[in-house]
Amino acid sequence: MEEREGEVRWDGLCSRDAAARAAALDTIGQAVLRRAESVASGAAADGLPVPAARDGLGEALARLLMLSKRCPFPDVREKSEAILGGVQELGIRIPRPLGHGPSRFIPEKETIQVGKEDAAMHTLFAESFATLGRLDNVTLVMVFHPQYLESFLKTQHYLLQMDGPLPLHYRHYIGIMAAARHQCSYLVNLHVNDFLHVGGDPKWLNGLENAPQKLQNLGELNKMLAHRPWLITKEHIEQLLKTEENSWSLAELIHAVVLLTHYHSLASFTFGCGISPEIDCEGGHTFRPPSVSNYCICDITNGYHGVDEIHASPAGSIPSTESVCEVEALMEKMKQLQECRDEEEASQEEMATRFEREKRESMFVCSSEDEESAATRDVSRHFEDTSYGYKDFSRHGMHVPTFRVQDYSWEDHGYSLVNRLYPDVGQLLDEKFHIAYNLTYNTMAMHKDVDTSMLRRAIWNYIHCMFGIRYDDYDYGEINQLLDRSFKVYIKTVVCTPEKTTKRMYDSFWRQFEHSEKVHVNLLLVEARMQAELLYALRAITRYMT
Repeated sequence: MEEREGEVRWDGLCSRDAAARAAALDTIGQAVLRRAESVASGAAADGLPVPAARDGLGEALARLLMLSKRCPFPDVREKSEAILGGVQELGIRIPRPLGHGPSRFIPEKETIQVGKEDAAMHTLFAESFATLGRLDNVTLVMVFHPQYLESFLKTQHYLLQMDGPLPLHYRHYIGIMAAARHQCSYLVNLHVNDFLHVGGDPKWLNGLENAPQKLQNLGELNKMLAHRPWLITKEHIEQLLKTEENSWSLAELIHAVVLLTHYHSLASFTFGCGISPEIDCEGGHTFRPPSVSNYCICDITNGYHGVDEIHASPAGSIPSTESVCEVEALMEKMKQLQECRDEEEASQEEMATRFEREKRESMFVCSSEDEESAATRDVSRHFEDTSYGYKDFSRHGMHVPTFRVQDYSWEDHGYSLVNRLYPDVGQLLDEKFHIAYNLTYNTMAMHKDVDTSMLRRAIWNYIHCMFGIRYDDYDYGEINQLLDRSFKVYIKTVVCTPEKTTKRMYDSFWRQFEHSEKVHVNLLLVEARMQAELLYALRAITRYMT
């Protein structure tokens, strides 16, 4: 990648050829050290004791810090560290990482360390780095499930970089618009950088009103898709397709809808797994020296006394027998439900009643904390009407008709519509949905050889139920048997108001389960949410077309 000031070129580091990377590293090292020497001599002339990294040097040093920790190629990691060492020898303070690992919820020692991955994962990491120019924290958490990660990266690469109806800078700007609906500064920061890198106009970043009218017109659909997709009608689609010189084509609109739903659901994953800021982004590093045995003074006064305490295992704070009983009880319920299924089947009327009851009850699931999160600095300017958020169906007497999958489904309707207007994307999405839904290692916590299909279906269908989507052949009575209140609170928060997710919520459900299993839950939440949003948007597009 080329820096905007045109002095340091980073794109050669993405090469799979070691010689090309070595040449790029030499050029980068020379450019950074030249700039560092200039800063150091300027500070000496001004009589300053510790020169500050200025004139773009700070950004370059943060980038090198990220590469020294997160690049899958060992030669790049080592050389980046050496360049930072050379800068430090000039008396310039170099950055250090803030935080511990890719997730605030998962101890770093339980995630896969870059440089210690096996050959198959290394291939995935190298592919991701070559494509994106970084190995981001989302990837480092998703890699608990390599089969899913491969499908996810392939789909995201196609949406952002391959041939398609929308120009590249529009794609990244739509990603910013979508992530900003949930105040997800992590994704906004990544796509601001990508937007500028592909030649996007910096003025657009001052707010949606500075973007072209065509993108501004997408704001209403973005808002509804993110928070109340059941309100989308064919009239909303018609307004976008028939606004004279600012109109969208059907193919462009499908591309935009897939991007919006992708980034709404990726914001859910980001908050649901407590993804940390990237090392080279704001909040990921500091130039301040460490104080008092590596803690920051402000951490100590706020009561944080080190990594172990912050990442204390939730299971450690309660009797382990209680957690074990929780797992055993869940397995027993699954067994009993299977036996009931085999013995008798509820009538269609009873099934419909159970769905309506679960839909109604899902409205009253809310966190006792329900903290209001302040909009992150600089994020809210990318969208309007910050008061517009998730609203439950029947609150204040509002009734929303049930969406019956038998009338409009992804498999029978949505898939073919997307594939027709944006070739190959329907196939990629379908593969990703199936991998997430069917993914299993036949384990539950410490138990092996367990059929988890009933539990996975309950999670998926509960999310769709919150969106009013009903499967006629599913007994919604199973949901209350399998998902306890703390789990429902976590699911609803991550899917509907992800910015309010806390570590306490993450820790409080499935206390005896592995972190990889909780990440697996998040993959189900991501894909079920994305499919629910898509179903409402695609149904409206189909109605417009017929």
